[in-house]
Amino acid sequence: MSADQSSDKKNAFTIIKDDSNDGHGGYGVGAISLENMSSVIVDPNENKAYVDMGAMHARSDVERRVKFQPDKSLVPNGKLYWIVWVNVARNENGPYYAGVTGCEIRVDRSIKLAYKSMPEHVKHMEKALKGNIIVDHMDDQSKNLLRDYLKEFNADMWKNSTEEIKQALA
Repeated sequence: MSADQSSDKKNAFTIIKDDSNDGHGGYGVGAISLENMSSVIVDPNENKAYVDMGAMHARSDVERRVKFQPDKSLVPNGKLYWIVWVNVARNENGPYYAGVTGCEIRVDRSIKLAYKSMPEHVKHMEKALKGNIIVDHMDDQSKNLLRDYLKEFNADMWKNSTEEIKQALA
């Protein structure tokens, strides 16, 4: 593991603690807590996967300095990336990967345009929070990169994860 990967690992799968209502019952009551959600970027072009928490607010490295289009045909030469929403939960054996959903983005830096379906990202984030696994539309290389990253990041969390997740990423 390189020094960059080591430093990434220290910060990976953490997110701002955000008790939305802090018990006061005022502003923010009913807001969804993203406390256990992380965003993993899968880059099949460079054969890597990594956590980029900037994606939580559409500010990941791959999303910066491009204008997003809702129509994929406007970005015909876009490089494929996946933003994968990973939710972590805890059971009797400890923490595990509970929800995993992948969302496609296409980025063409030469024309400063990218494709992303915001409704899909919101829907998939919510599904990951609810423990759903939606990766069947991802290419095999990207699923393998994601699986290897999750295993390497924390072997115990991978071991505690459901067979459904392991099979989906097999």
